Amino acid sequence: MKKHQNLIIEADGGSRGNPGPAGSGACVIDADSGEVILEISKFIGTATNNVAEYFALVSGLEGAYELNPEARILVRMDSKLVIEQMAGRWKIKHPDMQILGARVQKLVTGKQIRWQWIPREENSRADALANKAMDEKGDAVVSSVDSSPRSPVVEFNQSMPSSVRAPGGVTDQLTTVVLIRHGRTHLTESKRISGSGGENPGLSELGRGDAHKVAKAVAEIGNSGPWAHLQPVSAIVSSPIQRTLDTAHILANEVGLGVSVNQDIAEISFGDWDGHTNTEVISKWPELFLEWQGSWTVSPPNGESLEIFDSRVQRGRRSILEEYSGQTVAVVSHVMPIRGFIRAGMDAGTAGYWRPQIAPCSISIIRFWGDEAAEVITLNATAHL
Repeated sequence: MKKHQNLIIEADGGSRGNPGPAGSGACVIDADSGEVILEISKFIGTATNNVAEYFALVSGLEGAYELNPEARILVRMDSKLVIEQMAGRWKIKHPDMQILGARVQKLVTGKQIRWQWIPREENSRADALANKAMDEKGDAVVSSVDSSPRSPVVEFNQSMPSSVRAPGGVTDQLTTVVLIRHGRTHLTESKRISGSGGENPGLSELGRGDAHKVAKAVAEIGNSGPWAHLQPVSAIVSSPIQRTLDTAHILANEVGLGVSVNQDIAEISFGDWDGHTNTEVISKWPELFLEWQGSWTVSPPNGESLEIFDSRVQRGRRSILEEYSGQTVAVVSHVMPIRGFIRAGMDAGTAGYWRPQIAPCSISIIRFWGDEAAEVITLNATAHL
């Protein structure tokens, strides 16, 4: 493949309503030959013009680096705001713009980048791609390398449920939830029950190693890898229990975000069974254990029933969806709360609390439109470990 040493990126974004349905477009051009190598159009969902322009810039930069990470790049845009902010001459004041600006700065650090403002009429190719995204409400990437359209995920809708079988009329805003189970502790490794209210250990050495691996995988969301088509994580919420806080702070250091705590997504309480192995529980409470298995209402001694726990965790889920509406939020929690999110996402029955396998430091991703609709992207992904 030809190594393009000098590249031009033309990028533009638009919003019909500001905020409203928004799309981004970017062209990557060989500066020496004038050949358009890559055309990228992406539908963003509901956003402002400025947000769409930043997303266009990110798409263009990522496309250019895929062609040649060492290329010299000239960025041309008709957004004076973006050009001046990225050139460091204007401050970024809006919080949403600060997040996007930081993402761009991370992409361009150590690279050879020049910034140039151009009149709107000189940016028609990128403008046409942004309008294409808004018209078709979808994504497309066309490369001159193979001259064929390509998209990271076929049949994916950026703002609405992707399946044509899903009910229409969805009005709630999309919130993407990236569910991460905490890393291992000494109780996990010894196969002992570990809920809330018992011993509160931090991560073991192996658990911290896995947490660093999952943090790197989450940092790739919206940038590269299997979930590049999603929006990147812009917030982190953790259970208040130490093993989740340890995992969440490792993630926070990787992606440059703070950590908020939600009490309602703490693990279920196993009461007097906490710290025991399953064999020990069966031996000491044989009749109650059999009654508890598969039950919605029976609880361990001094612990929580599924009925009480589900009420709590769904309250936590709804508060997270409300607070982080329209964003991609990483939720660092435990087996049972993650199953609670999955149960809601799948509109499942009681069995939703024991059928999904949730491994330490696994990733599950669900898109929620409030309680109106949901779409499961992945469950218990562990390839990064």
